[in-house]
Amino acid sequence: MTPVPPHDRPPLASRRKTVALVSLGCAKNLVDSEVMLGALKASGYTPVTRPRDAAIVIVNTCGFIRPAREEAEKALSAALRLKKRDPAKTVVAAGCYVERGGEELRRRFPEVDVWTGVRDFDRIVGLIERRSLRGREGTFLYTDRSPRLVSTPGPWAYVKISEGCSHRCGFCAIPLIKGPYVSRSLASIIREARALAAQGVREVDLISHDTTYFGRDRGQRHGLVRLLERLLAVPGLEWIRLLYGYPEEVTDELLGVMNEAKVCRYLDLPFQHADPGILRAMGRALDSGRALDLLERIRARVPGVAVRTSLIVGFPGEGRREFAALLRFVRRARFEHLGVFTYSPEEGTRSSSLADPTRAEVKTRRRAEVMALQAEISRDGNRSCIGRVLDVLVEAIEPSAAGPRLLAGRTRFQAPEVDGRVLVSVPPGASLPAHPIVRARITSAGRYDLRAELVP
Repeated sequence: MTPVPPHDRPPLASRRKTVALVSLGCAKNLVDSEVMLGALKASGYTPVTRPRDAAIVIVNTCGFIRPAREEAEKALSAALRLKKRDPAKTVVAAGCYVERGGEELRRRFPEVDVWTGVRDFDRIVGLIERRSLRGREGTFLYTDRSPRLVSTPGPWAYVKISEGCSHRCGFCAIPLIKGPYVSRSLASIIREARALAAQGVREVDLISHDTTYFGRDRGQRHGLVRLLERLLAVPGLEWIRLLYGYPEEVTDELLGVMNEAKVCRYLDLPFQHADPGILRAMGRALDSGRALDLLERIRARVPGVAVRTSLIVGFPGEGRREFAALLRFVRRARFEHLGVFTYSPEEGTRSSSLADPTRAEVKTRRRAEVMALQAEISRDGNRSCIGRVLDVLVEAIEPSAAGPRLLAGRTRFQAPEVDGRVLVSVPPGASLPAHPIVRARITSAGRYDLRAELVP
C-alpha cells in the first residue's frame, strides 16, 4: 500500500480541495496514480499523505489476484470508516479491481462516491466534480503530455512504455482487465525521459506488462532495442533499467545493447515454473532445460548480469514431483532475485476451469521452501560482493542516533521496491556527496541487503 506523495497538512481553509491517494499493486498502477495526482494538482487540489487529513480519498485498486483484491477491500473499508466519521469526505474507488469487479463490487461498497476503472485516470477531476463522464473506449495510456506528479523517492522514476497484454497465459487476468498490448510512441517516451532527466532523475525504470514486446503491436521487431538506443542519448540519464520482460522474447540484439554503460545489467524475466506439464497448462513455453540454456546465453553475453524471476506454486497439477522439479530448477538457475506467488484461480482465465486441489497451507509451505532456498542463494551472491567498489544510487539519508550517517540506496543489480538495498556509512566530518550516485566499498552482506562505506 503506497500513499503518494508526502506533503504537510494544509491550512483548514484550503482543506476542501485536499486529496490523499492510496496506490495498491504494481509499479504500473503507481504511474496511473501519479497521473491522477498530476491532473488534480493542475486543477488546484493539494495532495496530502494521510487519508484522515483529506477531503477526497482515492484508492487505486489492484485486481490481479485474490490477496490483492482483499487488500483493496480493506483499503476501501478503511476509507469508508473515515467517511462515516466525516460525511463530507469523498471516497473514490479506481483501477483494476473496479474494472474487473463491476456491479458486484459496487453493491458491496454502496457508500463509495465515485467509481472509475482503468479508462479515465487523466479525467479524475471531472469525475470527482461532476460524478460522471462519457465512458472512453479502451484502457487509458498516458503520454509525455499527461500531467504527472512523480512520487518515487530519490532521483529515479518509472516510465510506463505500454498498456495491456496480448499474451494468453492460462492463469493471468491482465488481458481481461487491460485489453491487448498497446505501445506508446517512441517519440513520446523520449520526450518524457528528457523532461525527467532535466528535473534531476538519473535512473529510469522501464515498465510494462511485457517490456520485451514493445513495438511489436506496431510491426517493429526490435522496438525495445531501438528505444534503448534512443534513451542512451538522453543527457543526464545515467541508469536505464528493464522490468517485466518475457524469457521467450530475449534476443541477441537486446543482449547486445545491454552491454552499453547506461543500461543496467539487469533482467526481470518471469519463468513461472519448471515442470513441462505445468508450463503447458499455464500456456508458457520454456521448460527447465530451455530456461537454463537461455540463462547461460544471457550470462555469457552480458557478464555480471542480475536476473530476477517470478514463480507460481500450487498451480493445478503440481504434486510433489512437479514441485521437486521446481526446486531443482531454482537450485541450478541461481537467480540473483526471485519472488514467489501462490496460485489463485482467477475467473475468466483458462486455468479457472481446472480443479484447484492444493490446500492453501500446502501452497504457503511450498512458497516458504522456495524462498528459503533463494535466501541461501542470495546471501552467497551478496557475499561475493564484499570488498568490491560499486556505484550506489542514493535514495534517502537514514536517521542514525549514534555513529556515522547512513545513505540508503541501490546498486545497478538492485531494482527499486522489490530487491535489497545498500546502507552506506559516511565517515564523521565528511560532507554528503552532491551527486546522487556515489562510489561505495561493500563491507558486509546479508540475505538481501548490503553494508558499505563511502569511497571519497
